[in-house]
Amino acid sequence: MAARYLIFEDGSIFAGEGFGSPAVTFGEVVFNTSMTGYQEIITNQVYNNQIVVFTQPNIGSYGIQRNIYESIVPTIKGIIIRSISDAANDNDRQLTLDKYLQQMNIPGITNIDTRAVVHKLRKAGRPLKGSIVPVPDDHAFDQLHATVLTNQQVAQVSTPKPYPNPGTGLSVVVIDFGLKHGILRELSRRKCNITVLPYTATAEEILRLDPDGVVLSSGPGNPQNVRKSVLEMIQTVQTKVPLFAIGLGHELFGIANGANVQQIPVEHHGMNHPIHEIITDHVVYATQAEGYTIARNSVDRSQLFITYVDMIDDSVQGLRHRRYPAFSVQFFPDGAPGPDETDGLFDEFVDTMNRREARH
Repeated sequence: MAARYLIFEDGSIFAGEGFGSPAVTFGEVVFNTSMTGYQEIITNQVYNNQIVVFTQPNIGSYGIQRNIYESIVPTIKGIIIRSISDAANDNDRQLTLDKYLQQMNIPGITNIDTRAVVHKLRKAGRPLKGSIVPVPDDHAFDQLHATVLTNQQVAQVSTPKPYPNPGTGLSVVVIDFGLKHGILRELSRRKCNITVLPYTATAEEILRLDPDGVVLSSGPGNPQNVRKSVLEMIQTVQTKVPLFAIGLGHELFGIANGANVQQIPVEHHGMNHPIHEIITDHVVYATQAEGYTIARNSVDRSQLFITYVDMIDDSVQGLRHRRYPAFSVQFFPDGAPGPDETDGLFDEFVDTMNRREARH
């Protein structure tokens, strides 16, 4: 493997060896503490414009699986790992991680002191802009400093046109802000007839399909950079049909109902994260990938109540509307990767739609 370097905007340099694509890449550098599930993480659109450092020291010990993609064309900017395994061999049905990254034009760098990188990111208290380059010279740093990362990530990853995911049960519209396929899998397991719409869909376009319910998907970036018409759509749709919001969708649901969001100093990316379910006083474990959170003191208690909180930093992890059948969670109830003990939220959504159908 050829020498490659991870450089940061503050001038720091970490030397390693390249794998995957040889391309030069730029992005925000964040870290993920998950022990497994690197394929789902790499293909999750929440990592648009980001370079992910894996704290698990050995990555690549199993091949790319054809049935666990979270998106078909990932937009992650690169991955950083301590050690790459070649235990999985290329064959007709399975690719190694190295070969997959080559096909997707995603650069990787290994033999990096990932603990030192993570300590650096924690100390910074924010994502740092970084680059994977073949030579850490002045030109590489000039390019890094000159690079402006878009704040319109949702526009980059949302589907441009509607498409169906047919089923035989309840009709569900999914608004794509950077959709994880895990959401579609969970709805399909419940036989839902799904139509995926772009994030630009209006309330009129959604309701014209006569859905039994609407899901606001997860996605990347700052929710405050999403166009204001999305908030207007949510404000109308939540009064008409059951609504379930996840990740970025949860943040937008909160903003649409008067709450504010704030940036997390050190982003949460990992699985088995302890979450307190307030109504039952139970602790559940879930997968998180978040850079923003609902500001707890901004929640209008006449409109919303808090259903879940993070047991580590007490941040808001779930909301429910007091008047409408609408609720949301910050974490990923589909797991993918991670624990599936919160997938009952999809059953709750289906039950809410069935109760509405019975009344009509």
